[in-house]
Amino acid sequence: MTQTNHPDLWRSTLPRPGADSHKHSRGRLGVVSGPALRTGAARLAARAGLRIGAGLVKVFCPPDAAMVLAPALEAVMLDVFHDADELQRLAAPMDAMIIGPAAGLTDATAANIAALQRNGAALVIDADGLSLFEGRAGDLFAGLDRDDVLTPHAGEFERLFPGLLDQHGREGAARSAAATAGAVVVLKGADTVIAAPDGRLSVNRNGSPWLATAGTGDVLAGMIGGLLAQKMDSFDAACAAVWMHAEAGRAVGPGLISEDLPDRIGPVLGALLT
Repeated sequence: MTQTNHPDLWRSTLPRPGADSHKHSRGRLGVVSGPALRTGAARLAARAGLRIGAGLVKVFCPPDAAMVLAPALEAVMLDVFHDADELQRLAAPMDAMIIGPAAGLTDATAANIAALQRNGAALVIDADGLSLFEGRAGDLFAGLDRDDVLTPHAGEFERLFPGLLDQHGREGAARSAAATAGAVVVLKGADTVIAAPDGRLSVNRNGSPWLATAGTGDVLAGMIGGLLAQKMDSFDAACAAVWMHAEAGRAVGPGLISEDLPDRIGPVLGALLT
């Protein structure tokens, strides 16, 4: 069944802090950064995760990136890892993790993804974390479960699921991809398609052309991750984040850059929670 993505479908499941909430009870989100000259994506994702309500957000980075990130982060925490085993150990307390944005198309990124899959936290995998598995998508899918979310644009989707778009169109391809991967798939575009492995599918129709600029996908990954960290159902979290991301983009309008978006999340979220 295909439906148009709308707040009526998921508004009642949005996380709401209670009077006795604290930062750990509101969810812990981790973001894996790229190397020193590739830290912007992680910072965008982390800030978006905070804005959408995760109580604790931490960036995990390789050693060379630490002195770049430390002066740029305030409420977001920072930890350094030297290899995949150390990342797995440091990230163990996290409820959700984001990996892929500006991570690098390297064996180290593949090892980091495998390590996080062993932890069991809900994963958002984007960008390099998807393109890296071109021609060997089964290696990625083997460690996924229904709580995980893949967020490809059309090019990344084709690398993981070659031929599906030509065979089935965007909706059919997304549904088939989610079933194959065993995870939620967010096929980004003017009308973003969100598909769950159990067959649920929503098409988002409030998109803004002003979102067609570098970094907005990193913000979306952070929004999805922030909701996952708060234990929202993965399909609903993806639908909610995509809709709110588009509304934030429409609110900024002409001149939008990705850095604008996190600060627009609060008003959009507040209107939904009233």
